[in-house]
Order: sequence, then structure tokens, then C-alpha cells
Amino acid sequence: MLEQLPLEGMPRRLYSCTPSRLNSWLDCRRRYRFSYLDRPQPQKGPAWAHNSMGASVHNALAAWWREPYNRRTSAMASILLTNGWISEGFRDAEQSTRWRDHARGLVSGYVETLDPADEPVGVERTVATRTKTIAVSGRIDRLDRRGDELVVVDYKTGRRPLTQDDARGSLALAIYAIAASRVLRTPCHTVELHHLPTGEVVEWEHTDESLGRHLSRAEEVALEAGEADERYRAGDTEAPFPPSPGPLCSWCDFRRHCPEGRTAAPDKLPWDALSDPS
Repeated sequence: MLEQLPLEGMPRRLYSCTPSRLNSWLDCRRRYRFSYLDRPQPQKGPAWAHNSMGASVHNALAAWWREPYNRRTSAMASILLTNGWISEGFRDAEQSTRWRDHARGLVSGYVETLDPADEPVGVERTVATRTKTIAVSGRIDRLDRRGDELVVVDYKTGRRPLTQDDARGSLALAIYAIAASRVLRTPCHTVELHHLPTGEVVEWEHTDESLGRHLSRAEEVALEAGEADERYRAGDTEAPFPPSPGPLCSWCDFRRHCPEGRTAAPDKLPWDALSDPS
């Protein structure tokens, strides 16, 4: 019985991904394998308090825009934050309460800078696009219309101040801009990071060329990751997925499963990324 041969010229299957998956490949290939390939997935460590705080803020802001116009007030933002507060990862109830009150001040202060009548094009809007290599999708915190163009808005709650390089170099924001433009048939070149702790808005205006470079980079990453995925499915579970030991290993969800990561960086408590909220 003759073995069936693959047909030459058959198109390669599209690599389906999100920006998070692409960035995971770039950051650490072992973490990528743990996150997207190993099934059952290795058990993660405990929840991080800073992630709980960030998710609570994002959820409250999304819910605020879904309120009727006359209920979009700073008081409503505080209520939404309180009602949706995620307490996982904090040291105790007292610490969680202090950070809940701090986050409540962040969202109420932030919405005071917004025009509640300036309806976004989308809130937590999923957009997607594809090329000959990838099918990529992602969810945008907020999509605004400014004049004849769309603007991608991403909320940030971390303690580190942001720079234009953060906006300019973000693969995720560039992909969101490309996908939003294609889905809604409206130009989108501007991406913004809204840093709630400082109130700063960091903006970058892409050109068609710079967006194209980001998309080409995404395709390159997809080709590398896709080939590694195929090797994994063929039984090669180690060679394509070396670790990338470094300081960030302290914060890895899969730290317990990676000896190199545990050696490279010290253990962190779930609330260690928090600064003093006062």
C-alpha cells in the first residue's frame, strides 16, 4: 500500500493567535509551551494581587461605558469598582480593602476627565484580521473615533511610568489598529496608553509603513511558533522550547515547573508588585 504524499503547493494552515500568544513566544518559549500546548496545563501558582487590581479597574471602566448616559458619573465608577472588586492575591482583607479604595479613586478620577457623551466605537471590542500566514484576534479596551480616524485606547494600572516607546513598540496595539481598521473600514493609526496612576496619556501615531513592519514581525513570530507547535505535536516536547531565565521569572505563573527560572530570580509573594497606595 503506497503511503500518501503531501501535495506540493498546498497552502500552509494559518497560525491562529492573539497578541498575547505572540508575545509569550517572544518572552519565554517554555512559558509559551506551558500556556498553549501542554494539556493538561501545568498548575499555575497563586493569583497575583496586581493582576486582580488591574482586572478590577478594567472591568469597572468597561461597565461604566455600558451604563446609560445619565449614569456615567464618577460616583457610578466608584460603585462599579467596589461591586466588582477582585480580592484574590492580597495578603489579607485589610490590604485588599486599602487597594480597593485606592482603585476606586483611580477610576473615579479618570472618568472625570472623560466626556460621557463621547460614545466609543467599541468597549472591550474584539477585532480580527488575517494574512497568508496568521489569523490574529484581540480585544481592545476602548476604541474611539477622533474625526475621520479610529484611536486604540489601552488602560494601564502598573506603577511604572510609561514612555512613547511603550506605545510605539507595542506589537499588540499595532495589531489592534490594523485589525480595527480592516474590520470597520476606517483608518486607524493612533494608539494611546492611558496610565491611571499618573493620569498621563502616552500617544503614538503610526504610519502605514510602521504598522506593516509590526504585522511582518507578527508573521515571523507566527512562523517560528507554528513550526515549534508542529514539532511538539510530533513528540519533540523539549528542544523547541528553551527557557529564558531572568528577573521576570519571579513573576511567572509556571515558576514551580521551571528549575532554571527558580534559579534565575527569587520567589515573590503574590502582593509584592504593589506599591504603597497612600
